[in-house]
This record gives sequence, structure tokens and C-alpha cells, in this order.
Amino acid sequence: MSSQLQKQAGDKMTKTISVLNSELNKIRSGRVNPSLLDQVAVDYYGTQTPLNQVCSITTEGASVLVLKVWEKNMVSEVEKAVLSSGLGLNPAVAGEVVRVVMPVLTEERRRELVKLVRQQAEKARVAIRNIRRDFNHQLKDALKKKEISEDEEKQSEELVQKVTDSRIAEIDKILVGKERELMEI
Repeated sequence: MSSQLQKQAGDKMTKTISVLNSELNKIRSGRVNPSLLDQVAVDYYGTQTPLNQVCSITTEGASVLVLKVWEKNMVSEVEKAVLSSGLGLNPAVAGEVVRVVMPVLTEERRRELVKLVRQQAEKARVAIRNIRRDFNHQLKDALKKKEISEDEEKQSEELVQKVTDSRIAEIDKILVGKERELMEI
């Protein structure tokens, strides 16, 4: 019983880390990243379709995204989607290719992004701690119902605490790396 709960808690913590990584990939740093456009959708014959399903997105240098549209008649739709995405990007169309030059980040904007990254990391830490709390609650309930022994409860709590500590350390490591990436020019 407790090993099954431990596995569930570990899986939830792993998912929390992957969600944090995906959220941080959306935050633009000094280098351009194709995942920046992941939330952009294109009107593809009346259906909102993710941008990466109507074109290939690659990087050119450190500050240019190149979108190679697969259907020539979709170029204007891709351009409109990037313009209206709310990311403050200005695409330039050249034939079937849309180039998006990323503006240089100012020092002030970099500091704002670092604050945003820290907030995301703190949300992830809180989520990890909530998972641990829920797990400990389930253990206490199992102990009351006499499904597990007191020793098994203590061992499980210690094990999940170690996993919690390692996941929080992993979040801190991810945070430091992203801050460093944001502040380099």
C-alpha cells in the first residue's frame, strides 16, 4: 500500500518538474527558442491549429526564428497569428518563409523575467510540498485504518521527504540555470 502511494507521489513530483520546465521554456531569454511559439495557434481552414502543425520552426543565429510554411496560402495566416500572439513580435514574410527577429532584451526586462522565473519556481516548490503533505495525510489515514504499521509509516514519510528534498534541489538548479541564461547578454 505505502509503496504504491510513494510511486504516485514520485510520479506527481516528476510531472511538476516537467511542467516547470515547459513553463520556463516559454519565457524568452537571450537566445531564441522555438518553444516560444508553442502557444500560438493559426486559423487553419476554420480550425485553431498549433503553429508547429502548419510550419517547421527553426532558429537562425541567436535571435531569429524561421518559420517554413508548408502550404503557400497559409503564409499570411501564420503572419497574422504571430502578430496577434501578444508576444510583441514582428514577423517578416519572404516567399514561403516567415522570419521573426527577436528584439534585444533590456536590463529592466531581464530583471522582470528573472522575477517571473522565480515565481514559477516557487509555485513548483509549493506544488511539491503539497504532494508531500497529501501523501503524508494518506499515510496517516492508512495507519488509522490499520492498513500499515507505524514503522512502515515512518519509513515511507522519510523516503518521500528525501524525494521531496531532491525535487526541490532540482527546481533550484533549474532556477539558477534559467536566471543565468536570462542575465547573459
